[in-house]
Amino acid sequence: MKMQRLKYKYQTIVLGCLFGFMLVQNAFSQGPEQFFEAGNSEYAKNNFEAAIMNYENVLESGYSSAAVYYNLGNANYKLNRIAPSVYNYEKALLLKPNDAEIKNNLQFAQNMTIDAITPLPQNTFKKWYNQILGIFTIDGWATATIVLVFLFTLSFILYFFNKGVGSKRIFFTVALVSIFLALLSLTLTFQAKSNEANREYAIIFSVETELKNEPNNSSEQIVVLHEGTKVRVLEEQDDWRLVRLADGKEGWLPKVEIKIL
Repeated sequence: MKMQRLKYKYQTIVLGCLFGFMLVQNAFSQGPEQFFEAGNSEYAKNNFEAAIMNYENVLESGYSSAAVYYNLGNANYKLNRIAPSVYNYEKALLLKPNDAEIKNNLQFAQNMTIDAITPLPQNTFKKWYNQILGIFTIDGWATATIVLVFLFTLSFILYFFNKGVGSKRIFFTVALVSIFLALLSLTLTFQAKSNEANREYAIIFSVETELKNEPNNSSEQIVVLHEGTKVRVLEEQDDWRLVRLADGKEGWLPKVEIKIL
């Protein structure tokens, strides 16, 4: 009888441990989709802090998308947090460069910023070129190149084996246009990659900071900047980063006061 009670006791402990392990495993096995849906649910209830926590859990799980950053931007915007809303809209725009809704909400967030910086004017050609370049991401241009090369190959094969004069003319034209567009797309792919490698932008997260002419606190102040302003990072030195504003001004900021996009 004593042995049976002891056996029953051990079985209870083992079952309890297994049950506890299953609960813990279930708690930690929540994937990014569940966090994302939970964030949407909290956002719908106006629980923006809880929504932000869930969206950040999505990012911490190793998954990111324009939708996650966009929703993070919306939740922070609802809480009047300028820098986080601008930052997350900018991150979303990097993943979906031509999304009108993201651009619109980013504009609303930028309207909350204090700094009024007039960008340097662009000539018409450069403006058009940047607009074309922004149609796709790097992966998008690479995919377009592959599709166009495939279309060129198919058109050339059909041209080679087709005997009709009219058909041959059509396939030859398609092949010619395809290879031209493929080369253009390939050029834009490398240009987009080069831009990404050479252009590192950041958002100021400090409520107020001074742009210095040298990387030290005792140097002369160039201008006072505020949270939410976007800067281009040019160089890093110790705890400072050399940045350029949209109007062309350059100076140093403490790197703890900005967040790289």
